[in-house]
Amino acid sequence: QPGAADAAFAAISAAGVSAAARGGSALVAVAGARTPGRRAGAAMATTSVESADVIRLMLQFCKENGLHRTLQTLQEESRVSLNTVDSLDGLMGDVTHGRWDVVLQAVSYLSLPENVMQDLYVQVILEMLEVREIELAQQLLRETAPMIAMKQDSAERYLRLESLLKKTFFDPRDAYDGLPKEKRRSEIAQAMSKHIAVAPPSRLLALIGQAMKWQQHAGILPPNTRIDVFRGVAADAVEEREQCPTMIAKTVKFGEKSHPECACFSPDGQYCVSGSVDGFVEVWDYQTAMLRKDLSYQEEGSFMMHDQAVIGLAFSRDSELLATGSQDGQLKVWKVASGQCVRRYAKAHNEGITSVVWSKDSSQILTASFDGTARAHGLKSGKTLKEYRGHTSYVNSAVYTRDGAKVITGSSDGNVIVFDARTSEPINTITPPPPPHLSSTVQYAVNAALVAPQPPGQSGDSEDAVVFVCTRTNVIHMMNLQGQVLKSFSSGRREKGDFVAIVISPKGEWLYAAAEDHKLYCFSIATGALEQTLKVAEKEVIGLTHHPSRNVVAAFCSDGTLAFTRP
Repeated sequence: QPGAADAAFAAISAAGVSAAARGGSALVAVAGARTPGRRAGAAMATTSVESADVIRLMLQFCKENGLHRTLQTLQEESRVSLNTVDSLDGLMGDVTHGRWDVVLQAVSYLSLPENVMQDLYVQVILEMLEVREIELAQQLLRETAPMIAMKQDSAERYLRLESLLKKTFFDPRDAYDGLPKEKRRSEIAQAMSKHIAVAPPSRLLALIGQAMKWQQHAGILPPNTRIDVFRGVAADAVEEREQCPTMIAKTVKFGEKSHPECACFSPDGQYCVSGSVDGFVEVWDYQTAMLRKDLSYQEEGSFMMHDQAVIGLAFSRDSELLATGSQDGQLKVWKVASGQCVRRYAKAHNEGITSVVWSKDSSQILTASFDGTARAHGLKSGKTLKEYRGHTSYVNSAVYTRDGAKVITGSSDGNVIVFDARTSEPINTITPPPPPHLSSTVQYAVNAALVAPQPPGQSGDSEDAVVFVCTRTNVIHMMNLQGQVLKSFSSGRREKGDFVAIVISPKGEWLYAAAEDHKLYCFSIATGALEQTLKVAEKEVIGLTHHPSRNVVAAFCSDGTLAFTRP
């Protein structure tokens, strides 16, 4: 089962090897500190699994799949032995009936006391002499580890076997010390049984199967599909044809004094994470609008959090890490599976962080801020690497072009600046034109400047980049990096029709915009036509985010809701 082998080894952390060598335990449930307030949970409780047991699962898998060299190496490095058999009665029956080829093969995977192993090998050697298999008896006596140890520790017993080896006849009464060989076999079997445990076969694959069934039951994995065990997602996920939403399917309602300031989906589509005005970072199931309780730290009432409002967040490309930025300019990086903070930038900015994105290789985090700058921070170094300056007011968004060569920022000063990502030098400043009914002498804040997904047939070079610019007007412009307007999208309303946020569908077919009238406007990018509107909130919509592969658009709003819309 080569496919099963790949999946099984991927499911076990190799870190358990060193822990087992130290006699440690591997924690199954890990969470941050308890947090007071609205979501305080019970005292933290974790379930632990002995690292040695994890190693034994791997050893059993190696044994069952003929990976003998891997098994031997793992036993040597971890100092953990399998010491289990599928059937203890079967092994004991093999011993009492003298099926020594089967017995010696079985004990090669076991770690038995030296005296038990020596008694076993002595019995096998004597019985080989009895049937005049002299060469085999000699090989067992002189070349096996238990007998070499006997030669050093019990020389008299070893020399007696050597003398029996040289005799031309075999006397059972002398060789077996007056006991029937069946009696000696029985005694050896009893001695072995005290040190051997019984384990059902294929325990690793059985545990993985049970875990997958539970995740399907909990709605984490889709039912009746082939699962990529390593990534924890459906292997053959069917992409939906892009359609604009027509209804609110589920809504998360926050507490009376709280509301979401930001939200995003993970690239693998498993998580939707929100950052709140009270500093909480929470992971949601977008299908049920419930907290993800399969994350043990949330189950126990512990959460990722900041001291002040969380106003920007983004996932790394592999969905493993989450970067969050807060009102006080602090940037944190979390491991979502455990809730552990793995990197902290105490002063990523002098003021609040308005936008967070990752570089293409997830080695850097690009942030925008109320302090008028955008900055790139190294994940490994934990330091700010570059600063992009040129705006005279808040920077509301900062993104990389698809090839990572340029950084594009949008600001409340009414401008979009294109920077060289490597040198941080500005290349071009773009001022989006206002709609005809507004004064051309006034600069209108740029709420967001987003790079469009790569169209089919294009190379992905930044020279081909198309940017959607959302200003605080009733018009959104699609522009190139030279500042040319390629297409415009209008709400058609002069009162409460100004746009506050935008998001683009993953394939670039739809442009979604939230306006001051609390509605979601759905535009066809191909035609520029307004196809659908949907009221998503009772108060101001703060922002939008789109699922990476499903027709789900989430709106986070100042009325304390996170609304999941779909067709």
